[in-house]
Amino acid sequence: MSERPRLILASASPRRLELLAQVGIRPDATLPTDIDETPLPRELARACALRLAAAKAEAIRDDDAVVLAADTIVAVGRRILGKPTDAKEAEAFLRLLSGRRHRVVTGVAVRTPDKTRLRAVETAVRFKQLDRGEIAAYLASGEWQGKAGGYAIQGRAGALVPWIGGSYSNVVGLPLTETVNLLAAAGVRAEVPS
Repeated sequence: MSERPRLILASASPRRLELLAQVGIRPDATLPTDIDETPLPRELARACALRLAAAKAEAIRDDDAVVLAADTIVAVGRRILGKPTDAKEAEAFLRLLSGRRHRVVTGVAVRTPDKTRLRAVETAVRFKQLDRGEIAAYLASGEWQGKAGGYAIQGRAGALVPWIGGSYSNVVGLPLTETVNLLAAAGVRAEVPS
């Protein structure tokens, strides 16, 4: 049996590392990329997530490795909610999400020396109606910082979400079923415990 190729995760996200570890995949290196994540004018969430994931994968220049990159986007209708720049913007996001459904779209890119495989996964998420106190408490937690849409479902925001339709791991930041399949097609399989 041939040795598996080196795997580079093009991300500094501890959540993505934890999700991969859950399914027995441990990257050989993590190399965060520094690309402009600003959506293009009139760009839809799915196209934006795929474009950014591909750009992150391409930014890692190592032709001897498999590169895994992902980008997660929160969208309400056609509006893309990025990572809030401050508490005021995070509050505006939470007010917008309150009592309604939104979409979480993750673009996943797996680059090998000969090709880049792309996949977008979408999950519907519904927030309960939030009152002022719940919003203030969530903002005070600081958990919104650096999170698309201003929330982390795997943390305190889990109590704000009564329903999701689709992949939970996608909302956390990496759809595991689709990612494992893309990696397997590139020759990277989960480690089997000995």
